[in-house]
Amino acid sequence: MWYFTWFLGLGFALLVGLCNLLWLEARWAAGLGDDETHHE
Repeated sequence: MWYFTWFLGLGFALLVGLCNLLWLEARWAAGLGDDETHHE
């Protein structure tokens, strides 16, 4: 059942990546991004 471990690992990695993306978008929307990388 090694494939079950792979499935859980990939699912967890995707979940962490999605949460990170949503967190960054929320920071950018709130205007809390870094001044060097966030130009308007």
